[in-house]
Amino acid sequence: MTHNYMPVSLTMKGRRCLVVGGGNVALRKVETLMDYDTDITVVAPEMHDKLEYHATSGKIKLDKREYRSPEAAAYALVISASDDEELNRRVYDDAKGSGALVNVVDDPLHCDFIFPAVLRRDCLTVSVSTDGKAPFMSGHLRLVLDNIFPEHWNQLMKIAAGFRTSVRERWPGEPRKKNMCYSEFLEVDWKQLLKKGKEADVEAELDRILEMPA
Repeated sequence: MTHNYMPVSLTMKGRRCLVVGGGNVALRKVETLMDYDTDITVVAPEMHDKLEYHATSGKIKLDKREYRSPEAAAYALVISASDDEELNRRVYDDAKGSGALVNVVDDPLHCDFIFPAVLRRDCLTVSVSTDGKAPFMSGHLRLVLDNIFPEHWNQLMKIAAGFRTSVRERWPGEPRKKNMCYSEFLEVDWKQLLKKGKEADVEAELDRILEMPA
């Protein structure tokens, strides 16, 4: 079985992104992109009030006018969120012609990429996709993941990221000892330890694990 969409983590920092459309759907896409330090331009003759607010805050750029072909070709990533099918098709053709990645909302046949359902816990990102075929299931599974990764995972992921740095500094060139530390880290009942809320206990446990391979 072949699939339409390959999961991949792509940096959006500084990438120029065009969003065509100024309604609720466009707003949702814009607010997703804003989490990734993307250079966002929105083009539409009318704009949602919240898009206006984000522009006033300097987070996005607004151009209140009709889309002009072939401007999508000047961007790295393009989202067409208009309710005008002819306009969406024109945006799609302009973007594809230049090699830009394009997403026409609610039109999988004209999407180079799709937005999965996402759960984020600090540096941890868990996403669910149904290859664009049953997105309502992705939304449901996002709720399931919320129970699998409760709120204490935000703190745990901060600890894990810092611990990896400490391990690499303590055991450079020692892959076996690094792996021993990581394995021991995973055995700790972090939920209970974090529930106690004592930072000194957390630090003591990390120190114990870090020195264990010696």
